[in-house]
Order: sequence, then C-alpha cells, then structure tokens
Amino acid sequence: MLNISKYSVEDRVNLEDFDSGKKAFHKRHYKYFNRFLLGISLFLLIILFLPWTQNVSGSGYVTTLMPEHRPQTIQSPIPGRIEKWFVQEGQLVQKGDTILHISEVKGEYFDPLLLERTGEQLQAKSGSVDSYSDKITALSNQIQALGEERALKAQQARNKLMQAGLKVESDSIDLEAARANFEIAQTQLKRTEQLQQEGLKALPDLEEKRQKVQDARAKLISQENKLLASRNELINAELEINRVGAEYNDKISKARSDLSTARSSQYDAAAQVSKLQNDYSNYSIRNQMYYVLAPQKGYINKALKAGIGESFKEGEKLVEIMPAEYELAVETYVRPIDVPLLHKGEKVRVQFDGWPSIVFRGWENLSYGTYGSRIVAVDNFISKNGKYRVLLVPDPDDHPWPKGIRIGSGATTLALLKDVPIWYEIWRNLNGFPPDYYDPEVADENFKKDQK
Repeated sequence: MLNISKYSVEDRVNLEDFDSGKKAFHKRHYKYFNRFLLGISLFLLIILFLPWTQNVSGSGYVTTLMPEHRPQTIQSPIPGRIEKWFVQEGQLVQKGDTILHISEVKGEYFDPLLLERTGEQLQAKSGSVDSYSDKITALSNQIQALGEERALKAQQARNKLMQAGLKVESDSIDLEAARANFEIAQTQLKRTEQLQQEGLKALPDLEEKRQKVQDARAKLISQENKLLASRNELINAELEINRVGAEYNDKISKARSDLSTARSSQYDAAAQVSKLQNDYSNYSIRNQMYYVLAPQKGYINKALKAGIGESFKEGEKLVEIMPAEYELAVETYVRPIDVPLLHKGEKVRVQFDGWPSIVFRGWENLSYGTYGSRIVAVDNFISKNGKYRVLLVPDPDDHPWPKGIRIGSGATTLALLKDVPIWYEIWRNLNGFPPDYYDPEVADENFKKDQK
C-alpha cells in the first residue's frame, strides 16, 4: 500500500483484526520460502560438481568420402548439337551406357568419309616413304659400286704408270746403247779413213764403215724418238690417275647428293605420315565422342541441355549424375579458434537434418538422435566462409548412420573434448579461456587401431 496521505491508518486501525490482514501479515510463509531457497542452493551447488563434456560445435552437410563418389556433371570435350537422348531424369545407368548422341557443328569435320579419306592419304604417304627407302638403298649400293670401281680404275692407272716408267727406263738404256754404237761406228770410220789414206784399207771398206755410221745414227735418232714417246706415255699415265680420281669423285659426290635428297624427302614424307597418323587418331577418337557415355554407375539427376538440336560449346555441362555407390561422410565447418582443438581420429557427434533428436551439449549420454563419427581430415587453409573444413566418417564403434540420409542434406556436429566439472566450465567461459585440449597422440593411436 502506498503512503500517499499524511494520516496513517495503521495508528488508528489494527489490520490484523481483519481476515485478509491475518492472512497477509502472518510469519509462516517466510519459513517455507527460506527452506525453498536453501534447497535450490544445495541443488545448484551439487550441479556445479557434476561432469560436463566440453565440445566444439559446427555445421555442414552430408558428402562422400571419395571425390569420385560425389555428384558430378558430364561435359563434352568437343562442340556439337544434341541429336537424341537415350535416358531420362532419375534413371539408373551403368558405366558405359549411352546418355545422348550429338552431331558435328564444325565445317572441317562435316565430311562423313573424313576418316576413310585420311586413311587413304596415310597409306599413300606410307608408300612414298617405302619408295624413298628403296631409292636410298639403291643409291647406297651405287656409291659402294662406284667406290669399288674407282679403286680398280686407280689400280689400273697405277699399273699403266708403272709400265710407262719401265718403258722409259728400257728406252733410255736402248738409247744409251744406240749412242754407244754410233760412237763406235764413228771411231771405226775414222780409223778406216786413216787406213785408207795409208793404203791399208780399200775404198769399199771405207764405204761400209760410212754406211754403219749412218745406220747407227738412224738407230740413235729412232731410239731418242722412242724415249720421248715413252716419257709422253708416262706423263699421260700420271694424268690418267688424276682424271680417274676426279671422275669417280664427281660421280660419287653426285650419288651422295642424290642420297641426301632422297633421305630429306623420306624424312619429310615420314613427318607427313606422322601428322596424318595423328589426324587419323584424332578423327577416330572424335567419332567416338559423338556418343556421350556414363563415366560410372549412377542416377541421372538433371539434364542441363534438354532441347533436340540445341548447340553447345566444348566443356559445357550437359547432364548431372549422382554415383550409385558411395561412402558417406560429413563436411562440417568450425571457427578458426577451435581448429587447434581438433585432431585426426577424435570422436564427433552428428545430428542430421530431418532426423528427430534431443541434444544436451554437455551431457552427451543424455542426448538422443545423434550419431558417432571420427575426424579423418582437417583443412590447413581457411574456406571462403571464414571457417575451417573438417571431414568426418562414421564411427565403427557406434550405431550406423541412417540409410535414408541423402548427400547434400544438412548436419550439425559436436566435437567432444575433455570432461570437466560444471563450475570449471562456467569459470572458463567467464574468463574467456579456450576448452581443454585432447591428447592428439592417444586419439591417433585409437584411430589407427580402429582402422586395422
């Protein structure tokens, strides 16, 4: 009651005489209230000493452990135009099944016989390479034959030179003999002329001696001519050796030039053959790309290019496919301040969207609807959302994950840390201290044992 008036009612009227006053001003309710406060205090004091599990929370979504098990899109490495679809959305396809057929849109590939014509060009060029190979073999044999013939001709010319030298020597000896006979004939003529003047020789003897001198002179001149002719033949033999060497060097040089030209042409033809082989292989592989095949067993999620006759570029997404066989995992994101607390092999509780659960963050044993998992990877670089990514897999020692969860559905995670009293957790939060660390060595050893 407010004391607004300066006249007090309590001084004139005793309120405890009324029934309402007796109920309002009795002292018994203070005793019950004090007992209630005492009980609440004892209860809260007991709670402060109860164990509390420190945890690190995060949010993410369901994914797969292996990258190839995640949803993917199928692209065409070549541009084209859609001609026919062989599947429908939601259909299960096996690896290698045909998804759609496309046609060519580039003008240089319009020819339906492009592969066959390229094969004919390749065969023709291969024959050209074989022809050049035969020509190279023939020229090599020709060069070898010319070398052998040059050696024989050179030996023949050297023999002629030797014969000419011997003939010059023989003619020189004959010349000396003829010169000696001429001198002897002159000496005899002089003696006969002297004896004839003395009357010891007859005139016919003198004339005979004169005749012998003339014959000796004729033989001397003839022998000198023979010697000159022999020396001329010697010079011709020397010239013949040089001519034979020059002639066959020219022939061999020409043959080697033709051989080099043939080899150059062969290499050029071989390069064209290699290019044609590359083109043939590219055309053959390109023909196989006209049918887009399923890379693995899975379900067709969505056709991104649906219309018949619709064109697309190379590398453009055509259809989404979800693999049929996969290993589930959870990709969750935690704050940078909590990353040092997480280690490979530690246990984490997971709550899936769409599955009923009752979660007590500090008393995990009282939680319902959460599933066990273990950490298999922690990113070393921060994600675009400002948090670090942590990859979780099912815990083999816990209940298996629900079979109805789908890849991409949401998930909330709680990484369990050390058990501490509640008063310690309150004190830690009031002072802004981080949770206590797990021992990473113990967690890694337990994780390795479970894997074995």
